[in-house]
Amino acid sequence: MKRKLALLLAVIMVCMIILPACGTKSGTDGTGTGTGTGTGTGTGTGTGNDGGKAVETLAVNVGPDPDTIDPALNSAVDGGTMINHAFEGLMALDKNGVPTEAQAQKVEVSEDGRVYTFYLRDDIKWSDGKPVTAHDFVYAWNRAANPETAADYAYMFDVIEGYEDVANGVAGAKLNVVAKDDKTLVVTLVTPIPYFLELCAFPAYMPVRQDIIEANGDAWATKVETYIGNGPYKITEWVPGSHITMSKNEHYYNVSKLGPNNIKFVLMDDDVAILNAFRQGEILFADSMPNDEIDAWRDKPEFNLEGQLGTYYVSFNVTKAPFDNPKVRQAFTLAVDREFIVKNIGKAGQVPAGAFVPTGLTDADPTKEFREVGGDYYDPYDYEGNLEKAKQILAEAGYPNGQGLPPIEYIYNEGTGHQAIGEALQDMWGKLGAQVTLASQEWNTFLNTRKNGDYQVARNGWLCDYNDPISMLDMWITGGGNNDAQWSNAQYDALIKEIKTTTDKNKRFELMHKAEDIIFDEWMLCPIYYYVDIYLLNTKVEGFYSSPLGFKYFMYASVK
Repeated sequence: MKRKLALLLAVIMVCMIILPACGTKSGTDGTGTGTGTGTGTGTGTGTGNDGGKAVETLAVNVGPDPDTIDPALNSAVDGGTMINHAFEGLMALDKNGVPTEAQAQKVEVSEDGRVYTFYLRDDIKWSDGKPVTAHDFVYAWNRAANPETAADYAYMFDVIEGYEDVANGVAGAKLNVVAKDDKTLVVTLVTPIPYFLELCAFPAYMPVRQDIIEANGDAWATKVETYIGNGPYKITEWVPGSHITMSKNEHYYNVSKLGPNNIKFVLMDDDVAILNAFRQGEILFADSMPNDEIDAWRDKPEFNLEGQLGTYYVSFNVTKAPFDNPKVRQAFTLAVDREFIVKNIGKAGQVPAGAFVPTGLTDADPTKEFREVGGDYYDPYDYEGNLEKAKQILAEAGYPNGQGLPPIEYIYNEGTGHQAIGEALQDMWGKLGAQVTLASQEWNTFLNTRKNGDYQVARNGWLCDYNDPISMLDMWITGGGNNDAQWSNAQYDALIKEIKTTTDKNKRFELMHKAEDIIFDEWMLCPIYYYVDIYLLNTKVEGFYSSPLGFKYFMYASVK
């Protein structure tokens, strides 16, 4: 995510259109990245995949202590990156974001596009040596969809037949996912969808062990001895607040092709400390950096900028005054100077956002972008005009010049970028007469504060989970695990349901545009900019790749 605006932005847009998406929820990013990563050297022998040396230990930073690394419960980019190293789905995304066979060696799709038959590899095993079977996927998917699990992504399984019964708590109801035998899995969808194989590569769709979870409960994903995965690496050391070390899983079918013997996820959220660690060679990759350092690094070979499919935005808690009033939400959204934020704080070619669904996603006509067809809901470049309108709307809401507005607290997770944006919003909303205080929270605390609705207004961000606009829209269904706004709209819920059951492509996209219209009829969020991804990568590292959705991949990395 980096610069020289006009030409650079054109390049970013091309990248975003070409590369499929698959990310997760919110990152700990500073101003426009997912989570950070890094690599430390170490001594080792052997040959890396790109001609480099297979180092003994590669130290990386993808963020602080993860909120969770349970595949069903995680909804953050940093946790997703760790899960992608310890687990593997039926499919996996390659360097170009294309889903390819992974735990499945072959997949067959019925003529009507609703029934998928997966044939699992014969040589797949868990990190404790036990075989991975189709039954493990049946258990994992039903667990994630079950309301009792309280998974943020439970709604992601509503594309599978039978989900509604599970959601309504019908005793014994299951997803229509059947293990015909240990190596054959048959999945029946409600209707054909273009992105199902991408879902099969997403962390929430990865298998987990029933015996381990039933014996340990949710704590299974917090201890080295019980964190049993089926991916290329396994956790061998976990020191909270310091690091999580993963080592090659000797039972992984592709173990001979892996890069570093160990990947050390250094747990840090102070972007100054992260940059210092990168400078000193303690890590070779950093995905966050202080904003005041961007100009000094932008022309260095270690500095990288890539497109991302996502939006940095502000969440309003629609149940808390004064944001229970749509006019107040609209006024606060219009009063933001997005050009100032991207030029003076982001500094990385972020694009001021005039909507929620980001640029880079195609419409029904693949020659056009969803954003091009849908347009903007306000002019993100007309700050003065927007501010005047905001003042008028706030007066209509009963708060002329901000008189009568209660004190407002804006919360954000730690990071110089988030802090600078918070300070800018404090000043901008102050022009409406609002009295805004700022509160910074540690990452895990922040995630749960937002999820539980214990806030008035908060920083937020979302990266697509797969290459389709619905990934930005279905999160807002009533009671959805990622609906931090606590928003509910029956018409919106009905539209999302219809989108997921229609087989008419043109109608599907028409309905998605209508769904986004409702978001801005009620102004339940405040877009700031469309993401780009900044990271620092030591020039000695080869074989590393990242996704436009925020995930970082180190399993095939090597060092020159």
